[in-house]
Amino acid sequence: MNNPQQLRYSKEHEWLSAAEDGVATVGITEFAANALGDVVYAQLPEAGTTVTAGETCGELESTKSVSDLYSPVSGEVTEFNQDVVDDPSLVNSEPFTGGWLFKVRVTEEPADLLSAAEYAEFSGN
Repeated sequence: MNNPQQLRYSKEHEWLSAAEDGVATVGITEFAANALGDVVYAQLPEAGTTVTAGETCGELESTKSVSDLYSPVSGEVTEFNQDVVDDPSLVNSEPFTGGWLFKVRVTEEPADLLSAAEYAEFSGN
């Protein structure tokens, strides 16, 4: 798998873009999407919701299981991806592009986020 170099990764398998004007984009990795199987339902945090790094903020349901969605940073959600709510399969087909999950105005970023190389080693791919 090819994890984009410009992203940072959590050990819960979420990715985080660099913040633009303080707002970063969050999604799940290709590794996590493949492990989940076909995603059929996405419950994403609403705009205005406060999220905390490492805590659950939604869930993804697949044909295999239900998985909690964790926020890799703390902050306020500014937008969620309505396209993923309407077509959850985007999480599988475009995990790093059209399958993003939500945007967050970052107030705190944990020091333990991983680089692409560190995440590849952590996830074994």
